[in-house]
Amino acid sequence: MQANELGEVPVLMYHRILVKPISDLDRTPAQLTAELERLAREGYVPVTAAEYVAGRMDLPAGAHPVVLTFDDGSASQFGYDPHGNVRPDTAVGILLDVARRHPGFRPVATFFVNADPFALGTRGGDAVRWLVGRGFEIANHTTHHLDLAGMSKSRVQREIGTDQRMVLDLGGGEASTFAFPFGALSHLAWARRGSAGGATWNFGGMFLAGWKPADSPFLRGFDPQLIPRIRSDGKTKKYGCNQFCSKAWLDWLDKNPGKRYTSDGDPRVISFPVAKAGFLGKNFQAIGRTY
Repeated sequence: MQANELGEVPVLMYHRILVKPISDLDRTPAQLTAELERLAREGYVPVTAAEYVAGRMDLPAGAHPVVLTFDDGSASQFGYDPHGNVRPDTAVGILLDVARRHPGFRPVATFFVNADPFALGTRGGDAVRWLVGRGFEIANHTTHHLDLAGMSKSRVQREIGTDQRMVLDLGGGEASTFAFPFGALSHLAWARRGSAGGATWNFGGMFLAGWKPADSPFLRGFDPQLIPRIRSDGKTKKYGCNQFCSKAWLDWLDKNPGKRYTSDGDPRVISFPVAKAGFLGKNFQAIGRTY
């Protein structure tokens, strides 16, 4: 199976899923379906951001983890039809449909939300609890999605703390991961841990906007505070997508399988080629296995 649990993990970044895109970050339902179908065919299995950061990736032998992240909690990501069912044209509806057609493709994702997740108002709590109950993750993206640069410490922490409190109140649990608004790294120490807005936090993983696959959490030097993501887009020259967006990176990982995280099927040990032995993190030496 050529297991390599020190390999790279694609963390894909999505925003709105719209039939008629409004901004360059939007993807259509057809585009999302095609990308998820490709991931399923190529042996990827979704894990949440929290599971990835903590190294809790219990995958079948030969499978590759992928982290699907959706920013801003828009109505296009989750919603109900008139009968109370998940709308099939939303990100969650599409993910569930792909998973039904590809057994083994785990239908989970991480939603980095702001105020009023999924624009559902009083039904927001129902949505959050439904998602968390099925393995999805609801995570912190600040309350108002403002650029943190230039803010005082108290204001930065209020933006994060009030979002943390909201997620808790809606039944999402204590958010353990965070995505910087606009993907802009700023005030890292203030953002990582604190207490404000009726909540406390100490994020295990912090995510940026993207340009490359992320390191294995078992790799020596893995930095959970600076995790890159990959923007979902085609292989075009605009925004450097011919090199740095999802199609380009998935093509690269397909052509360079030795660089990709491949599971050994046993969550009790970390397996990798003997040539990579020097790259295993110190905390994992006791469970490292080479071949």
